[in-house]
Amino acid sequence: MAKKTHIKVRLVPENKPDSPFFYYVKKPAGGEKAKEKLKLKKYNPNTRKHENFVEKKLPPHSK
Repeated sequence: MAKKTHIKVRLVPENKPDSPFFYYVKKPAGGEKAKEKLKLKKYNPNTRKHENFVEKKLPPHSK
């Protein structure tokens, strides 16, 4: 089976990480960019502004 080329990460607002709104994005699994934490400017509908979103770990799930 082939290795994964991307992993799924969760982006939460930088200034309020416990906000109910977040984004899921794909990030490269290997290489230079995989070692850096993502930081993107995205729209937050709760505050109705564009804000910086940072990468956090995915929440645990049950099977």
